[in-house]
Amino acid sequence: MQVPEDLKYTDEHEWIKQIDGRLRVGITDYAQDQLGDIVYVEIPEVGKSVAKEDILVEVESTKSVGEVYSPVAGTIAAVNEAVADNPELVNSSPYEEGWLVEIDPEGELDDSALLDATAYRELTE
Repeated sequence: MQVPEDLKYTDEHEWIKQIDGRLRVGITDYAQDQLGDIVYVEIPEVGKSVAKEDILVEVESTKSVGEVYSPVAGTIAAVNEAVADNPELVNSSPYEEGWLVEIDPEGELDDSALLDATAYRELTE
């Protein structure tokens, strides 16, 4: 299982990467493995406001439906249209080509509730 060291993680199996003030969000390798073959990704519209812990994205697989939650309040700044057209990117490249959304956060990210790579590995073992 891949757990990149440069990312932060939630206990709901999302990953967060800070890029020029924005937060890129996706699901972890562990989450995509648990879901199985992903067949559909419902992404939000750019410009949508979200509150912390709002549902950002729904991911449907051959096994179940998963929800991806917002780690912060903010505005959807970008979405990965490629995963809407090719949902299997979330399975094959969860940290690169399979990212889901970018959020312009309201204020600073409070990462005290987020996990580092070591803590996330411990959570999933």
